[in-house]
Amino acid sequence: MISSLMRILAIETSCDETAVALLEINGALEKPDIKILGNSLLSQIQLHEKYGGVYPNLAKREHEKNLPILLEQTLEEAGEDKESPNIDCIAVTAGPGLEPALWVGITVAETLGKKWNKPVIPVNHMAGHMFSVLYGTYEALVMPALALLVSGGHTELVYVKDFGDYEIIGKTRDDAVGEAFDKTARMLGLPYPGGPQISRLAQLSRERKEEDEIKLPRPMIHSKDLDFSFSGLKTAVLYKIKSENRSDSDSEFKEDMARAFEDAAIEVLVEKTRRALEKLDNIKTLIVAGGVAANLHLSQEIKKIVNEFPDISLRMPTKLLTTDNAIMIGIAAFIKIGIGSEILKNQIAIKARGNLSISPVQGL
Repeated sequence: MISSLMRILAIETSCDETAVALLEINGALEKPDIKILGNSLLSQIQLHEKYGGVYPNLAKREHEKNLPILLEQTLEEAGEDKESPNIDCIAVTAGPGLEPALWVGITVAETLGKKWNKPVIPVNHMAGHMFSVLYGTYEALVMPALALLVSGGHTELVYVKDFGDYEIIGKTRDDAVGEAFDKTARMLGLPYPGGPQISRLAQLSRERKEEDEIKLPRPMIHSKDLDFSFSGLKTAVLYKIKSENRSDSDSEFKEDMARAFEDAAIEVLVEKTRRALEKLDNIKTLIVAGGVAANLHLSQEIKKIVNEFPDISLRMPTKLLTTDNAIMIGIAAFIKIGIGSEILKNQIAIKARGNLSISPVQGL
């Protein structure tokens, strides 16, 4: 599938990152030429740290304050006229995410669309993560693919039959794996976001000794389906911490506890992915994307199972695109336009959908 040259202004405000990017994209959907003309991102991590997670109304307020500034910065970086930039459309995250935060981006995008007389394309945040792997590579994305999407709000296995044809074949029944990382970190007295902190301590434990004596359950690892569950693992961590009754200054216990949690969570992710690859014997590409894709232990273990499937190539995003960003939203919009260019003409009011699913029924 070929899509013509597009200049896309993309906006992302689904959670605690405010992001704007201006992209120039051209070529086949499976191997587009992506140029970043301008890119601005502002994280709210320090503001939400004291809450141990993202506070929705605070995120909304910060998006409202920072989005106009980042928009101006992005257009200036791209050398564009701020009153009438040379763009073909505006892409904006419509879900999933925090609805108060999503509405900020949608409102700004629709206002700019009317001002500049440009179409506004609603984008699924998870599709953005999935197609973030198209940036920074010269290799085509060969279908069909299996996507393991792992973030603070989502853990799901998606059968990507083709561009625009997706089926969720496994998902978490409770906590997302990224959320479990954050909650475990909080129990260990570590700052938000917890994922990088857990991984850092876990690596220190691995460097200190070969085996970890702490053993935690692997929830649903033997279930017949491809679903996940991480709330029981989180509870097991809590009980273990209480039973050990260690002081807050016991750094080695924290390191070993972080390692035990990371080992358990990653083992489940990897094993379910392996079983999905065995079940779908026609898969050509394995995509691993989302914030947790930056986890070093996950990437190491995923590479091991890919070696068991010599006909499957592994695609993971560059470090720049693992966290929430506007670049991936622009790429997903390019894919959506390439699938059905009539979306540029048939404009409808966009709604924030916090629980938007990645499926043909609900759209990209």
